[in-house]
Amino acid sequence: MLPASTALLREYPDSEPVNAAAPMVSDPKRLRLLSYNVQTGIATRSFSSYLTHSWKHVFPHGERITNLNDIASLIRNYDVVGLQELDAGSLRSGFINQTEYLALRAGFPVWHDRTNRSLGKFAQHSMGILSRYPAETVTHHNLPGMIPGRGVMVLKYGKGKNAITLVMMHMALGKRARRNQFEFVSVLIEDCPNVILMGDFNCEPASMEMKWLTTNTRLSVPMEGLNTFPSWKPLRHIDHFLVTPSIEIEDIEVLNYPLSDHLPLAMTIRLPDGIEL
Repeated sequence: MLPASTALLREYPDSEPVNAAAPMVSDPKRLRLLSYNVQTGIATRSFSSYLTHSWKHVFPHGERITNLNDIASLIRNYDVVGLQELDAGSLRSGFINQTEYLALRAGFPVWHDRTNRSLGKFAQHSMGILSRYPAETVTHHNLPGMIPGRGVMVLKYGKGKNAITLVMMHMALGKRARRNQFEFVSVLIEDCPNVILMGDFNCEPASMEMKWLTTNTRLSVPMEGLNTFPSWKPLRHIDHFLVTPSIEIEDIEVLNYPLSDHLPLAMTIRLPDGIEL
């Protein structure tokens, strides 16, 4: 029996997988990364939509697949994509794993997902990473918090001391919880020389908890003012890439692609010497 998402690709002609030859050719010396909170494929265009379109967080709707296909058209031009607020297969997503669907649609050979909070058939809150390259290791961790349901994914690309450690997470809404979660993550990466943190942190660079993170680790915020939220009038820089000094950033930018309540954040890095993907 075909996986649900594969069957869906075949059921809808407009959802056929994108030609694998179409994405930009990968540069062995560079890595193109994208972080995007996709809100399970729901396009939000005003704060009032959170109320008037709240039913979309519970029930399926046709616009979701259209939005996912448009998102796939964007992400196929990157090497590693971290996605937050996905559904792993429940009523609201038509019982498809959205990480798998986007990987198939965009032509990614490798994908990993993590369900952070399971509400049975009604919702499977998840996050996912799509990649052109296989990781040496992939580990999952629960983030601390009074309300469970936050997690972190850690992927290592390359071997030994030259490996790149990629950490993708979706942080809590409360300041105290975020501080505890940053402390947890700082322990995960303390012995890693080449680190990239990415995801929806729900806080800005000047926040107390972010200042703690950059003071107590070798991580830094490459640029401030990369406002990603809300997508229709971006005023807050809450989606992030943080890097250690060994990571050479060539470009970082917010993309005007408002198919969620967040905008995507893209970054291109030059790989440190000795690292092969």
